[in-house]
Amino acid sequence: MSDDVTKDWLGEPSEAQKPDPLRAARSHGKPVLPKRFYKEAGFAEGTEGFRLTLDGRQANTPARNPLAVPTRGLAGILAAEWGAQGAAIDPAQMPVTRLVNTAIDGVAPRREAVVEDLAAYAGTDLVAYRAASPERLVAAQGEAWDPVLDWARESFRARLILSEGVMHVTQPEETVRALRDAIAAAEGPFRLAALHTMTTLTGSLLIALAVLHGRLDPEAAWAAAHVDETYQASVWGRDAEAEARLALRKAEFEAAARVAALAG
Repeated sequence: MSDDVTKDWLGEPSEAQKPDPLRAARSHGKPVLPKRFYKEAGFAEGTEGFRLTLDGRQANTPARNPLAVPTRGLAGILAAEWGAQGAAIDPAQMPVTRLVNTAIDGVAPRREAVVEDLAAYAGTDLVAYRAASPERLVAAQGEAWDPVLDWARESFRARLILSEGVMHVTQPEETVRALRDAIAAAEGPFRLAALHTMTTLTGSLLIALAVLHGRLDPEAAWAAAHVDETYQASVWGRDAEAEARLALRKAEFEAAARVAALAG
């Protein structure tokens, strides 16, 4: 075995481990997870930072870059995800690992493109679009979102124009520019990747920035981003399948918040 102990499932699989379509069909389309091939997961400090190790051997990302993070705290969570795997390795249960791989392989080499992609949310932020009724929902949105707007105005001089319903409102150029500058100020690829994930999961750049800067904790931020869903559930009841999907998205959001907090 080579020193790149993650290549068989994070990188290019060997011929023996390529998915068998017949086997996948018999298992109702579920992917065949690779078997755990290591006993212990840890990390070692080096020139790249703190690099994941599996049985003492250094690990790589899918793009063959060192699987290394800038802080000991983040490396500990990364190693814990790998250590928690059972007989098989399930990437779905490793949200921090997936985000770290994205940061290293996808965000670091194309930082400006990621900044521009995020900047587009400045013109369509969730917190700018308010309900006209009923009164209870209007009040709930105001309670959750107005403090975020006030914080963005004080911190970045970004003043958003509000709209009722889904009618698009064009935000001032200076607001979009100020928020783009706030995005660009995110230190390193890990915090920028975390910001991107939190923004896309909530539809709110402002809420994601509030988490990045410690203005909102992840629980409060998630609740603020889902005021509408909470209201609808209180009126019509909860749907089990929708709740399950939401729980998975929340786990991704919380993982991104952890990366943001520990990477800086």
